[in-house]
Amino acid sequence: MNTAAKIRTLEDAAAWRAAQRGVVVFTNGVFDLLHGGHVQLLEAARAEGGVGGTLVVGLNSDASVRRLGKGADRPVVAERERARVVAALAAVDCVVLFDDDTPLALIRALRPDVLVKGADYARDALVGAAEVEGWGGRVVRVPLVAGQSTTALVERLRRGGTS
Repeated sequence: MNTAAKIRTLEDAAAWRAAQRGVVVFTNGVFDLLHGGHVQLLEAARAEGGVGGTLVVGLNSDASVRRLGKGADRPVVAERERARVVAALAAVDCVVLFDDDTPLALIRALRPDVLVKGADYARDALVGAAEVEGWGGRVVRVPLVAGQSTTALVERLRRGGTS
């Protein structure tokens, strides 16, 4: 499959979502320098949809990442490349870039059945949780993989280390 076809505009993603019959799961993030922790999160998110479920990933645009304060040199990988790498994962069915500071507009437009985020986010800090639960959906926090973070990886690379 051409994984680039999984990358959709908001309008195309909304039409795609409307055609889905199974459980639609949503997660979002930067996914800069994809690592095992990202893969585990995405696989766990996809599993929340069960058989026939689908996973939509909201991906922060480069401008959005810079506004998040992750550093002047972030993201390391440009948005189109990050989108293509995330789309190439078997667990992912749809990737939508978003330029806002939060994915709230995207969540409202796609109306997922399940919202998944890493457990590093406090329940009351999960953007879109009230909306998803308001239309009868579920919110799931997935445990993180210890020692796996892009920030730590970037720092290790700056120091010239590989482990």
